[in-house]
Amino acid sequence: MSTEALQWFKSTYSGSDGGQCVEVAACPHAIHVRDSKQAPAQDRTLSLAPGAWAAFTSSLK
Repeated sequence: MSTEALQWFKSTYSGSDGGQCVEVAACPHAIHVRDSKQAPAQDRTLSLAPGAWAAFTSSLK
């Protein structure tokens, strides 16, 4: 799946001023993460298995 076709979400903690933030897109077999400051055409994403993403996010709480 092309990352351009994914629906990307920013954290609710990210301001609307275009500051530093991470965007996340989920699909059934992977969680994709990218830096919002990078142009989408550069296609620089980190793809994680859903279980790895769940372990990561639960460790943040």
